[in-house]
Amino acid sequence: MKDLKIPLLTAEDIDCRVQSVSKAKNGTIGAVLLLYKDARVDMRILDQVFGPGNWQRTHELINGNLFCTIEIWDEEKSTWVKKQDVGTESNTEKEKGQASDAFKRAGFNVGIGRELYSAPFTYVELNDGEWKVEKVQGRDVYRTYPNVKFSVTKIGYNDRREIVDLTIVDRFGNVRFLYEGGSQKKTAQGGQGSRQSARSAGQAQTPPPAAQTPQATQRAPQVGQTAAIPAGGAVCPVCGGPISDAERDYSLRKYGRELCRKCQRNA
Repeated sequence: MKDLKIPLLTAEDIDCRVQSVSKAKNGTIGAVLLLYKDARVDMRILDQVFGPGNWQRTHELINGNLFCTIEIWDEEKSTWVKKQDVGTESNTEKEKGQASDAFKRAGFNVGIGRELYSAPFTYVELNDGEWKVEKVQGRDVYRTYPNVKFSVTKIGYNDRREIVDLTIVDRFGNVRFLYEGGSQKKTAQGGQGSRQSARSAGQAQTPPPAAQTPQATQRAPQVGQTAAIPAGGAVCPVCGGPISDAERDYSLRKYGRELCRKCQRNA
């Protein structure tokens, strides 16, 4: 087992979620992003490195807390090597989330995804239409809309297995966070970031998006559509038809995503 090495996570292995949203002193709204791995990533890497029949997991309650133990068979020593950690409850499914979290934490002990601890502080300035404010116990609480998604398209490491390159894009493929050579690079806001859809240098790069307004991201109409695009330049992401600012704002509030009036009726 001493010759086996846990592979570094690729961009496809890493998920990205909004951890918190806040208002800066200059009035802008921004989100702190969290990088994490799914439990299926741990299973795949354990299978890949040790073989499906050479590892096992068990769960047990210790003082009311759910622990997971990953055991890996060491053929040289003819014994099971154990790694254990505790999980925390999920916001959705309590028991399932806690078991999954304990498994992933035990995976960190094995060495799976430990490089995520070296991730830089990831803060993204949000555009209009990406965030909302709610009153909770008399104070303003900022949140992103459900359709606001971010993903990792590129990640690189140094010889210490530390993250030195990181590219994060929004759901339209615009680069919103760029970290190269161990330092953060400035990216344009308001949907003006460069498009980064390829996950490796060998893949073709997607052309940059058309000009956009700060209020909406422009997308080309579908083939065969002749509807005029409104002055604001916004189009419905479902049918490709024109969408006014009022329709867009109403749709974001009610449905959590951008829809024209016609598509709102079918939502």
